[in-house]
Amino acid sequence: MAKPLRFDTGRTRPKRRQTHARFWRRIPAWLVIAIAAGAIGWFVRQPGNGEIWVQQNTAFTLCENRSSSACVIDGDTIMIGKRKIRMSGYNAPELAGECSAEKTLALKSRAALLQWLNAGPFLMGGGDEPPYDKYGRELREFRRGNDWLADWMIRRDLAQQSGWGFARGGWCS
Repeated sequence: MAKPLRFDTGRTRPKRRQTHARFWRRIPAWLVIAIAAGAIGWFVRQPGNGEIWVQQNTAFTLCENRSSSACVIDGDTIMIGKRKIRMSGYNAPELAGECSAEKTLALKSRAALLQWLNAGPFLMGGGDEPPYDKYGRELREFRRGNDWLADWMIRRDLAQQSGWGFARGGWCS
């Protein structure tokens, strides 16, 4: 009686699960985390993700002039009526800063914010019940079309990005 033919050469083909496991081991964990964080950030910033945007077409002045119901307090805070609103996404220098460089930049930042607000209608996000900061100010995002106020201020070096992982201040160095 003849021996049956053997097609097995001693090498076994890796199972499909082993191949996938090897593939995922080759991708650095930081790359996967970065892609996931980017995707989440992109989705959150997209209009129409359930957030309510309200169009504003109000003329703003500086609050120190007390000549209108809508005014700019500093580079990242405005007042509409009795509501104080903090722009989220960036941090502007303070008018009562630690050094003259910060105070000068704060004046430029406030003037730029006034210019942006008065350039035409814009959208204010945050819905009917926005979050509040520790000072009782509403936290809201602002955009005109696809141009976000936070990005506009940061591009002009009048503000710093704020949020997780970003240091505040450093205006005097």
